[in-house]
Amino acid sequence: MNSGRIKGGALLVLAISQLIIALDYTIIFVAMPSIGEELGFSASHLQWVVSAYSLTFGGFLLLGGRLSDLMGRRNMFMIALSLFGLGSLLGGLADTQLMLIIARGLQGFGGALLSPATLSLITSNFEEGPERNRAMGIWAAMGGVGMSLGLLLGGVLTNFISWEATFFVNVPIVLLTLLLAPVVLKESVVLNGHKHVDIGGTFSITVGMLFVVYYLIQSPISGWRSTSTLIFLVIGAAILVVFIFIEKHVQKPLINFRMFRNRNLTGAAIVAFLFSASFGTLYYFLTLYTQNVLHFTAIQSGFSFLPLTLSAFLGAKLINPMLARVGLAGTIASGMALGGIGFLLLTQLSPLGSAWGIIPGTIIIGIGRALVFTTMFIAGSTGVNPSEQGISSAMINTGQQIGGAIGLAIIMAIISVSLGSDSTLETMSPILLNSAIHTVFIISAVITLIGIIVSFAALKQVPRGIK
Repeated sequence: MNSGRIKGGALLVLAISQLIIALDYTIIFVAMPSIGEELGFSASHLQWVVSAYSLTFGGFLLLGGRLSDLMGRRNMFMIALSLFGLGSLLGGLADTQLMLIIARGLQGFGGALLSPATLSLITSNFEEGPERNRAMGIWAAMGGVGMSLGLLLGGVLTNFISWEATFFVNVPIVLLTLLLAPVVLKESVVLNGHKHVDIGGTFSITVGMLFVVYYLIQSPISGWRSTSTLIFLVIGAAILVVFIFIEKHVQKPLINFRMFRNRNLTGAAIVAFLFSASFGTLYYFLTLYTQNVLHFTAIQSGFSFLPLTLSAFLGAKLINPMLARVGLAGTIASGMALGGIGFLLLTQLSPLGSAWGIIPGTIIIGIGRALVFTTMFIAGSTGVNPSEQGISSAMINTGQQIGGAIGLAIIMAIISVSLGSDSTLETMSPILLNSAIHTVFIISAVITLIGIIVSFAALKQVPRGIK
């Protein structure tokens, strides 16, 4: 098997892993009513079908990044993928609420280990420069495809088979990927003679992140100043302070704070936060528009995201030329600018509109999304020690997870104040909901403007001829 064919196979395996992580995030949305009805979930408990995944994914990312560096990226990739597949199988077999929530948590845990391993394998299997940038572009585009396809596939499977099929669909994909991985992926391990695990740091950062992420997930439901949720934020923040103390005094820390001196890594983590706070909320609010304002079926709503998906592939092809011309900061700033333009176009959506009105804005956003999402990971891997690629990838992913949660919280708070309505978005009238969605897209456009400023201020300027 020649080198080109092996690298093609490696890219296929890594792209598929990104596809199923993104797919699993949105495929469950359409199935939620059927799950709630069949398993007897109350409205307040049903959200944990989503939250169990988000909690474990966000809480264990840094642990996953470090384990990837220590145990070998391919080994961790296969372990993580197996856990994700097992969670999917258990989810499809679940006949109780508890079993389903445990299965979703296992999927999230597998995803938290899988995502940093996947990114590290891209850096170790593809040469820095155009080859790696192209691989990351395809990997990122598959994330967009997965999120859009999840909405469509979730509707098709739930309507024509059952909600269980939204879990079972992952199993054969996982099995095929596990068979290919040992053949096409090159192993990458730490070669410095020690594999020390910072137990104190690992425990404190994981527990602290779990508490903080729980607060961000539960507060929109229970209230941001509710004692029942605020206590988790306080305890989580205290544990994170302990983590910082441990890291400064332990001989082999989980996260060496020296890494933050790398402007590209720090800047990429901030960009990831802003990216998720703006671009990351699009799927949720466009789904509300198509289903609750235009009254599309789940399948029609899924198809309305196809222009966004296709434009992401176009954006992926522009990454290398953009990097060569304007560097990392310029490419991210351009993507943020395109996103801002697209969000402003979406503020023209009408309660009496159609799917055609969505297309111009989503095409522009899709191109911008590809430029930002891919380049922020390229930036985050630039100048990072090979033995720390896993943890650096996890840091960017963590910024992305926290950014999405905080961004949504800010958006919901502003909507509540601006509209003066106590009703939820799902129960608003189409006219009021349409107005709320306009507010969302204005806020998102403002966040992309901040992203432009941050990209030039925080990222190190890379020569125009980046290779």
